[in-house]
Amino acid sequence: MVKVLQQRLLLFVSLSLLALQVSATNTQPSWSLEQRTPYEEVLQQTKSLELTPLSTAQKTWRICALVPHLKDTYWTGINYGLVQQAKALNLKLELFEAGGYYAQDKQLSQLDNCMKHNFDAILLGGVRPDILDFYQAPINKPVIALVNRIKHPKVNTRVGVNWYQMGFMAGDFIKHQAKEPVTLALLTGPDKLGGSDYVEQGLSAALKDSFVSISAVHHADNNRNLYRDELEALLAEQTPDYILGSAVAIEAGVSILRQKQLTDKVKLISSYLSPAVLRGIYRGKVEFSNDDKVVLQGKLAIDITVRELEGAKAFGDIGPKIKTLYPQHISKDVLKTSLPPANYYPIYRVNTGY
Repeated sequence: MVKVLQQRLLLFVSLSLLALQVSATNTQPSWSLEQRTPYEEVLQQTKSLELTPLSTAQKTWRICALVPHLKDTYWTGINYGLVQQAKALNLKLELFEAGGYYAQDKQLSQLDNCMKHNFDAILLGGVRPDILDFYQAPINKPVIALVNRIKHPKVNTRVGVNWYQMGFMAGDFIKHQAKEPVTLALLTGPDKLGGSDYVEQGLSAALKDSFVSISAVHHADNNRNLYRDELEALLAEQTPDYILGSAVAIEAGVSILRQKQLTDKVKLISSYLSPAVLRGIYRGKVEFSNDDKVVLQGKLAIDITVRELEGAKAFGDIGPKIKTLYPQHISKDVLKTSLPPANYYPIYRVNTGY
C-alpha cells in the first residue's frame, strides 16, 4: 500500500512539473499592438491586439532588410529589434542601409540584389513611398513595409505606426498647454519623405481652432549639423514659444537654446524618442516626446514576416500603440521596448556565416 502511494505521489509530482513547464512556455509576454484600417490611409480606425511572439520558426528563413539609414537611434532601435528577434528564431538576416532619404538609386540597387539572391522575404524601409514604382524587374518575393509607407499593389503588410497620429498627439499636447496665443516652429525631416509629411498633417489637424499658430517650417535630412544650421537660421529670425522636431533636431536644440540662454523661453517637443530626448525629459529640458516603441517594431517585423512565410494572411497596418512621454509621465518599460542599449552598434548580419 505504501509503495502504491509513493508511486501515485511520484506521478502527481511529475505531472505537476510538466504542467508548470507548459505553463511557463505559454506565459511568454504578449505584445500590445493595434491593427489599423483602412490599409495605408492617413485617417484610420484602430483595433487593439495582443500578440504572443513566436518562439520557433519552421525553418531557417533568410530575410533581407533594407533601411534608409542608421544615422540616428530611431533606425538603430529598429535594427536592434530586428537582430534580437532574428537571433531568437534562429533566422538568417542581412541588413543594408541606403545612406539617407535621397539615396533612391542605392536602395533600388540593394533591392535588386535581395530580389536576385537567396532571400525568402524582404523588409523594406523605403526611402520614398513609391520606391517600388521605380523598380523595373519582377517583384518575385514577399515584400513587407518596414516603418515607412510603401504604396504598391504587391505590398499588403506594413509594420509601424501611423505618423499622422504621431503629429496629432504632439499637437494635442501643445494645444492643451497653450492658454494664450503662442507660436510653434517646425524642424522636421526631409520634405515629404519618411513620416515628416504625415506628422505635419496630424499636427495641423490637432491645432485647429487653438491658440497655437505655426510660425515657420524647416526641413532637413536627419543630420545634427544640418539641424544646427536650421536652428541658427530660425532663431536669428524669431524666438518661437515652441519648437517641434525630430529627435535629432531636438537634441541639437537643447544645446543651442542653452548657448543662447533661451532654455526658459522656448519649449522643445520631439516627434519621436531617443536616449538624449529621454534624458532631456528627465531633466526638464524637453517638454514632450512620442514613443512608438521602435525596438518592438523591429521584433514585430521579423515575427510578422515569419508568420506570413509560414502561411498567415497579410496583416495590413500593424504596430505598437503610441505612448506619450513628458516629465510627469514616463513609461517604466521604455528602455525595453523603445531604445537600444547605450553601447549598441548596428549589426548587419545574423547567422549568415560571415
